[in-house]
Amino acid sequence: MKKIALIPIDNRPVCYELPKMIARINPKIQLMLPPKNYLGSLIKSANISAIFDWLEEVHDVQYIIISADTLMYGGLVPSRKSKDTQEEVEQRVLRLRNLLLNKVDCKTFVFSSIMRISNNNINEEEKEYWKDYGKKLFAYSYNFHKAEVEGNQCAMEEAKKISLEIPQEIVLDWLNTRERNFLINKSYIKLYEDGLIDTLVYSKDDCAEFGFNVKEAKYFELQAEKYKRVFVKTGADEIPLTLLSRSISDNKTIKIAPIYSNPKSISLISNYEDISVEESVNSQILTAGATISKVEDADIILYVNNFVEKQGEIVMKELSKGFDGNLSNFDKPYFIADIVNANGADNKFIEKIIQRKADEKFLGYAGWNTTGNTLGSAISTAISCYTSQNVSEKAFKRLQVTRLLDDWAYQANIREYIRENNIINIKEIKEMFKPYEEKVFNFLNIDKLEIEYKFPWNRTFEIEINIK
Repeated sequence: MKKIALIPIDNRPVCYELPKMIARINPKIQLMLPPKNYLGSLIKSANISAIFDWLEEVHDVQYIIISADTLMYGGLVPSRKSKDTQEEVEQRVLRLRNLLLNKVDCKTFVFSSIMRISNNNINEEEKEYWKDYGKKLFAYSYNFHKAEVEGNQCAMEEAKKISLEIPQEIVLDWLNTRERNFLINKSYIKLYEDGLIDTLVYSKDDCAEFGFNVKEAKYFELQAEKYKRVFVKTGADEIPLTLLSRSISDNKTIKIAPIYSNPKSISLISNYEDISVEESVNSQILTAGATISKVEDADIILYVNNFVEKQGEIVMKELSKGFDGNLSNFDKPYFIADIVNANGADNKFIEKIIQRKADEKFLGYAGWNTTGNTLGSAISTAISCYTSQNVSEKAFKRLQVTRLLDDWAYQANIREYIRENNIINIKEIKEMFKPYEEKVFNFLNIDKLEIEYKFPWNRTFEIEINIK
């Protein structure tokens, strides 16, 4: 039995329930998480002290996967909003050090975010002032960094001009918050150097060509060149799943061969990312502890349904041209990453898939949010299946029901409809899922399941799917 402890980013289903569902596929994996009510949400910070206490009492595990944002700030969203001083957070780093000194008999994987800079005036996940100055702070950061990199005097003048349009106390608060988070992120390198962290991952999302976040990422990319098991990854929510893959696949050689629906377009860059599709795929495979191979040598095939010209964005009602043909019959285990559109599945592609029954070589589907989110969760599911000597078919099929009803039924179809028509009645929404449920059950060749739907963060962006 392989025992793994995981401290998630927050209490969203993809952060808390999804890793449990992936682990349940393999009966030889025991995944332990702190009580859900300890974790943070959109409006609530995690109970940091209680999570530390819980982790200190966890024994006899071979792997620990830690969201540093949770232990230092109370979660991913609180990491951008927290008013805690650098000294207060440094005390938590010290507590983490002491904790890890007492757990030298297991491998520790730590992941931490490089604080994002969203190019919008939406403060739902940012400090209050983002609703008025978010786009200006982004532009200030973009132009200031561009001036530094290119020696561009015009960009520097533009940065100075924009900064004068923002109250100086806001600029100062934001810069101080960034500096605090950056210095705390640097402190994890020392823990790695001292052998207390086996694998360290810095995640970045909402990337642009320039910005203070890009500058910080460059610093950590230099560390990644210096150290074998330090990584800088585009993405966020899928990182713990990628590290779960790494713990499951540890001491095994798993060869994954990517195949693309549109191989001529793999040099294009997805929304919210700053590397090509091919680079994103390869990076996700390697960070998960697997290797990249040719099809003839592969253990598993990763079929990527990729976009042709530009990735679509379902939330923005911008659909992309993607799959146009028939899905091949694979003679090896395979899984599917659907990245034609951000924030949901490619309807045309899904309709092709579900026309036939899932075969015994099928190791899963994912198509949610960003390219990184999709790849990380798909790879983790496939590795959990492949490494299991006795796959729990029930657990695997329940996970696939959840992914297809979320990524396809909800994100690509139902979400837009209920937003446009201001539908909030959960019974009415449940009825909308029924035709999709029938198709999914038929595809997976399972009897009808009773499913409950709810909005865990009281917003329509994500939905929680509970199979009774």
